[in-house]
Amino acid sequence: MSNTLLTDSSHNHQHCINDALKSAEKICQQKNIRLTPIRRRIFELVWSNHKAVGAYELLETLHLEDPKAKPVTIYRALDFLLKAGLVHKIQSLNAFIGCLKPEIAHHSVLLICNQCQKTDEIEAQQAYDNIYQLAEKNSFMPQHISLELHGCCKNCQLT
Repeated sequence: MSNTLLTDSSHNHQHCINDALKSAEKICQQKNIRLTPIRRRIFELVWSNHKAVGAYELLETLHLEDPKAKPVTIYRALDFLLKAGLVHKIQSLNAFIGCLKPEIAHHSVLLICNQCQKTDEIEAQQAYDNIYQLAEKNSFMPQHISLELHGCCKNCQLT
């Protein structure tokens, strides 16, 4: 998915949410893990738009539906979604975004617009390969790599 789709007046975001949910249900079934109602709802909220969302933003939204919701509920659901590969954590923002290709193992870079906060995910296997090679040359074994680029999307550049 690209940012050009996000500004297209014909873009129906409900299709994004529906496709993501179908994929999540299939993945959970294949992995024999449960997408409980609360996990599903948090997943829907993460996918509510193409912007990164923080745990406390999720909690505020969930409070509209369930005033008794607690932060631990959000964090447990997000932890599940991360482990299942259904969402990505944007480390620099301490926020989350839905994964565009959860059905396949992949390495991606997250492109984050500093103005509108829209986030795009692009495949970046070659970049990861280069990073692993550099680390190996320096006798370093990475345990986790998170690539994020902050800048200005095409739409914000035009304004």
